[in-house]
Amino acid sequence: MVSIITPAYNASKFIAQMIESVLAQTYTNWEMIIVDDMSKDNTVEIIEKYMKINNNIKLVKLHKNCGHVFARNRATKKAKGEYIAFLDADDTWLPNKLEVQLQFMIEHNLAFTYSSYNIIDENSNYLSTFHTKSFIGYKELLKTNIIGCLTAIYSVKKIGKMYMENIGHEDYVLWLRILKKIKCTMGICQPLANYRILNKSVSSNKFKAALWQWKIYREIENIGLFKSIYYFIFYVYYGIKKHNFGNKRIKE
Repeated sequence: MVSIITPAYNASKFIAQMIESVLAQTYTNWEMIIVDDMSKDNTVEIIEKYMKINNNIKLVKLHKNCGHVFARNRATKKAKGEYIAFLDADDTWLPNKLEVQLQFMIEHNLAFTYSSYNIIDENSNYLSTFHTKSFIGYKELLKTNIIGCLTAIYSVKKIGKMYMENIGHEDYVLWLRILKKIKCTMGICQPLANYRILNKSVSSNKFKAALWQWKIYREIENIGLFKSIYYFIFYVYYGIKKHNFGNKRIKE
């Protein structure tokens, strides 16, 4: 079974699309654990409507706003599946996502995988595709994060349950920790999910993201100054490359 980890906060605009994309999966042995982080809109009502349709959808209500990292970790603690997958409330999966990825993991005996993904806007219009790499190791990941959280799946049986730290780029830090354990892994080059760009998303603040990245090198990974500068140059280079590629595809 796959346990799908979903934090939700004031997600009424998109959460139905997200749940529908899970219900449409060709692989059906899953549970979805949605942790509502004290939403003030009708997010809970929408979730409860879908819980009546499929009892594999489970809701955890937090009694105070704790943030998406706490919500993800709470869901992970409750997860019963052999595999952990992540899907935020405003993103969606393609129908064959779980089937293709699990088959890939089993065939190649992998503990952790990821895939390419499409980028969409708030109205679900296609913008571009993020093409990931077919192979990644710890040092390569330090240069740039090629793993979209909505595409990541890891095996609890192989590496145990892993929890996120309450810091910027918490998913990226988790991937680094996993790759320290398993050394390297493989990804699927075909897009299997849709990542939604929001006008006021945290990831849109490039300066703050750069500061988080530097702190990860120096304070989390304890990398020396000169090596941190080396990896940070790659981070900036790939960030500019990704931005320019995205703009080119949008204009097309």
